[in-house]
Amino acid sequence: MRYISKNIEETKQIAQKFLDTVECIGGGYVVALQGELGSGKTAFTQEAGKILGVIESMRSPTFVIEKIYKIDWQGFKNLIHIDAYRLEKASELLHIGWGEIIKESENLILIEWPENVASIVPENAKRIYFKFINENTREIKYEN
Repeated sequence: MRYISKNIEETKQIAQKFLDTVECIGGGYVVALQGELGSGKTAFTQEAGKILGVIESMRSPTFVIEKIYKIDWQGFKNLIHIDAYRLEKASELLHIGWGEIIKESENLILIEWPENVASIVPENAKRIYFKFINENTREIKYEN
C-alpha cells in the first residue's frame, strides 16, 4: 500500500489502516519504521499510540532508546516504541532486553531506524517506509 499524507489527520488515517492489518500471534509483533530524519516515523507512532489508547504524551525515545506504554488492544498489552538512531551495533539493543521483548506475544513493538540493528530485527517484521516529499507531504508505504 502506498499513501501520501499532507497532514496529521491523514497520517492518523494511514496508521489506522495499518493497525487494521495487525494480529496478535505468537511472539512480539515487530514493526520496522524506515526513513530519513523528518519523514514521519515518530508522527506515525504517535498517531498509532492515540488509536491504541495511549493517553500520555509520546515523544521519540532518541536518548532513552525505549518507551513502554500500557495498552489493551486486540490482545496486546504493551506498545513499545524504540528509537535505534543512536545505536551503533545490534548488541546495544540486546542490553535493554530485546531478546525477551520480541518473545512476548503481548508486545506491539515499533522500532525507528531498524537498519541500525538490522541483524537482530526479525525477518517477519512488518516494514513501513517513510519518505519526506516536502514540508507538508510524506509518502508512507507498507505491504499487507
